[in-house]
Amino acid sequence: MITHLRGRLIEKNPTYVVVDCNGVGYFVNISLHTFSALPQAEAISIYTHLQVKEDSHTLYGFMDVMEREIFRLLISVSGIGTSTARTMLSSLHPDQIKQAIASNDVATIQGIKGIGAKTAQRVILDLKDKILKVFDLDVNSALQSNTHKDEALSALETLGFARKQSEKVCMQILKEKPDASVEMIIKEALKKL
Repeated sequence: MITHLRGRLIEKNPTYVVVDCNGVGYFVNISLHTFSALPQAEAISIYTHLQVKEDSHTLYGFMDVMEREIFRLLISVSGIGTSTARTMLSSLHPDQIKQAIASNDVATIQGIKGIGAKTAQRVILDLKDKILKVFDLDVNSALQSNTHKDEALSALETLGFARKQSEKVCMQILKEKPDASVEMIIKEALKKL
């Protein structure tokens, strides 16, 4: 199995990249999260997942191991294929997916295009224990940070900020400071919005 590639970035698009490794160009499908994390430099290293079917071998690329692990967990769920998992990672930051699953946040998962209520519930049911174990999360802290994020988002919306942008900023703040209070999240978000 091809687990990572290191080479020259030949082509860069929001859905795929082409990486030249010693004269061989690898076509690698990527998420929007990976696209935005790609360095401007020509030399790159990208983690990959190789999907082998009887009619194709398809590479999926990720800038970090955590995103690749979440991708692999998502495709292990019945009804979630590689394209749906890639859409999920393009719609939400990997940390948002991780937090949503850990805190039973069906609405966030269901908000992704192509994911219905039953699929969202199945993702949470199948992956909650694995997410908590693999990423060593505490259920209570996941629920608390999700509550703090929701309260902060509500306050920012009341102040007139767009929800999508506010959510990105709040997730970034919680990634840096997981134990941040609601007030701290709002103050930091106001500086960045």
